[in-house]
Amino acid sequence: MDDVPEVPMISIIPTVTLNSSSGGRRMPIIGMGTADDPSRFDAAALKSAVLSAIELGYRHFDAAVLYQTEETLGEAIAEALRRGLVDSRDELFITSKLVHRIHPRCLDYPLLEISNLIILCRTLQLEYLDLYLIHWPISAKPGKCVYPIKHEDLLPMDYKSVWEAMEECQRLGLTKSIGVCNFTCKKLENLLAFATIPPSVNQVEMSPVWQQKKLREFCKANGIILTAYSPLGGKGTRWGTTQVMECQVLKAVAEARGKTIAQVSLRWVYEQGVSFLVKSFNKERMKENLKIFDWSLTEDDYKKINKIQQNRGMPKLDFVSVHGPFKSVQELWDGEI
Repeated sequence: MDDVPEVPMISIIPTVTLNSSSGGRRMPIIGMGTADDPSRFDAAALKSAVLSAIELGYRHFDAAVLYQTEETLGEAIAEALRRGLVDSRDELFITSKLVHRIHPRCLDYPLLEISNLIILCRTLQLEYLDLYLIHWPISAKPGKCVYPIKHEDLLPMDYKSVWEAMEECQRLGLTKSIGVCNFTCKKLENLLAFATIPPSVNQVEMSPVWQQKKLREFCKANGIILTAYSPLGGKGTRWGTTQVMECQVLKAVAEARGKTIAQVSLRWVYEQGVSFLVKSFNKERMKENLKIFDWSLTEDDYKKINKIQQNRGMPKLDFVSVHGPFKSVQELWDGEI
């Protein structure tokens, strides 16, 4: 019986339509994240997990230059295609992210980012990305990509020039859609003032413990899809928190509904019209995360969840420095803390 292949659950995974600048492309609501601590990265474990996820029906995979997992993700995608787990690359939705490093001798931002994206696609063994994001609203001096970025390397981002380069990457077909991560309402408003191609996605921390109501309303009004990372808190990662999985309100709701805390949290995010990323190498938990689409939270559940004390799990203090562009957490998040 152990050799019986998994029946993919792809038919149950809803999709969300990106804005018209992305050609109305559809993105799976649930994606698998590949963020990891480079110091303990296990390539074999990640590759195996991605293949298991594809077997179960996951089609959206999220990577970034900072994670240093793209080569392994590319190998897993190539193997999935060889094994016939997917019929074509077009069945997959692959996201990656830009870490913008300013090269003093190269002031041609489009040329620089096109070059970076071509290298990135080669690393992933892909001809194009489905979604390319600015990872953080900050730049860094040139050098080896390390996490966290050293305080002395932090620089202000030239949003207009960088976004123009992102737009050119989309026009050339290197990526089908473009967007941002960790942008506040104020930063999005600034970008929208000059963008000729508006961002299709803003990927941010969001969970029942950090509900992002103001940002959700802003993005909805401007046709930007919000994607939640760390919807379960990111427990077990260097940047994660246990506050979601240890929340007593969520625990009580889960017990009353016969669900897990993870399922209640993901269902809440989904009911806000938000897509989300999860990460687990455990196949049973991968299955569990997919079992949230055939039931709903009740009005009573919402009354309880709405009373949860709010707390950002990842304030990103490592981007705050008296020598950098953001001198305080309030400046980084424009008061949205």
